[in-house]
Amino acid sequence: MKIIDKYIIKKYLGTFSFMLILLSIVVLVIDVQQKIPRIENAKLLDPKMDLMYFLIHFYPFWILNLVVTFLSILVFISVIYFTSRMANNTEIVAIISSGASFHRFARPYLLTSVFIALISLTVNHMVLPWANIKKNQLEAYTYNSTNKEKILGTAPASAQLSKTEYIFVNSWNKKEKRGSGFVFQRFDKNRRLLYELKASEVYWDQAKKQFVLNNYTEKTINKDDSEKLAHGYELRKNFGHSPEELFPNELLGQNKTTPELIKFIEREKEKGNGNLNSYLNELHQRTSMPVSIIILTFLALSLASQKKRGGLGINLAVGISLAFVFVFSFEALKVVSENKSMTPFLAMWFPNLVFLPIALILYLKRANQ
Repeated sequence: MKIIDKYIIKKYLGTFSFMLILLSIVVLVIDVQQKIPRIENAKLLDPKMDLMYFLIHFYPFWILNLVVTFLSILVFISVIYFTSRMANNTEIVAIISSGASFHRFARPYLLTSVFIALISLTVNHMVLPWANIKKNQLEAYTYNSTNKEKILGTAPASAQLSKTEYIFVNSWNKKEKRGSGFVFQRFDKNRRLLYELKASEVYWDQAKKQFVLNNYTEKTINKDDSEKLAHGYELRKNFGHSPEELFPNELLGQNKTTPELIKFIEREKEKGNGNLNSYLNELHQRTSMPVSIIILTFLALSLASQKKRGGLGINLAVGISLAFVFVFSFEALKVVSENKSMTPFLAMWFPNLVFLPIALILYLKRANQ
C-alpha cells in the first residue's frame, strides 16, 4: 500500500497545486482589469503608485489572503476531481479488491489533509497578518470612492480608554492622522465629570509617538464642584495607544498576529468596549478554517469514491454547490455575529459543526458498502 499511498498523495497535492495556481492567475487577471481605473486615480495622488507598483506591493499579499480564504474549498474541489477520476477508471475498485479496507485507502487523504491544515494554521496565525499589513496599506485605493472614504477619509471618531475615560474627535482624517474638535473626558465611578481637555486641533507625532493638541483648554473639577481652568497653545499627550488602535477600522484585526489580537481583545474588554465581535470572528476563523480542510477532504472522498452515472460531471456539480454553501455560510454568519445574534465562537465554528456529522455519516456509509 505504500506505493498506492504515494500515488494518492501525489494526485492530491498535484491537483490541489494546479487548482491553486489556476485560481490565482484567473482571479488576478480579472481583478486587475476591474480595478485599473481606480489604480489610475491613485497614480494621480502619488505618481509612484502605478500598475506595476500595485503588482509588486499589493497583489502578492492580496492573493495570499484570497488563497487562505478559499483554501478549504480548493481542497474540497481538488479531492472531488481526482477521486472521481480514480473511481471512473475503476482504480478504487481495484485497490479495495486487493484486500485493503476503505479506512486504509483513506489514510493518505487524512495525512495530506492534516499536512495542508497545519500549514494553513501556521499561515493564518503568524504569516497572514504580516501580509495583511502590506495589503491593507494599498487596498483602500482599490475601493470605490464611498468605501475608500471610510478608510482614508475624514469622519467623527471616538474611543473608550477605560470604563471612565473617553475621547471624542469631531473630524478625524485616518490617512493624515489629524483632526479637529478634540475632547478628552474623565469621570468617577458615579459618572461625575472630574476632568475635561479640549483642543481645536490634534495630530499624531509619529516620531515621538504622542498626540499634539493645539489651542487647548483644561478643566479640572474639584470635590466642592469648583473648577480649575488652564489653557495654552500646544500640549503633548500620550494616551497609551496609537491612532490605529484608538480609532480602529475593520481591517485592524487582520493586521495582528494571534497573540497580538488576543492581547488587543483583552485590553478592549478591560476598557469596557463591547463591540468586539468582528475581531473575535477573525480570531476564531483562523483556526476553524484549517480544521474544515480535514472535514471537507473526507466529505469529498465519501461523495466521489464511488462510480456514478454522470461520472465526474455530477460529482463536480455537487462539490461546487456544497462549496458555495460553505463559503456563503461563513460570510453570512459573520454578519449575524457582528449583529450580536450569535456568539463569534459559535458563528465561526457552526459550518464545521454542520458539515462534520454529514461527512462522518457519508464516510461510514461508504466504508461499509
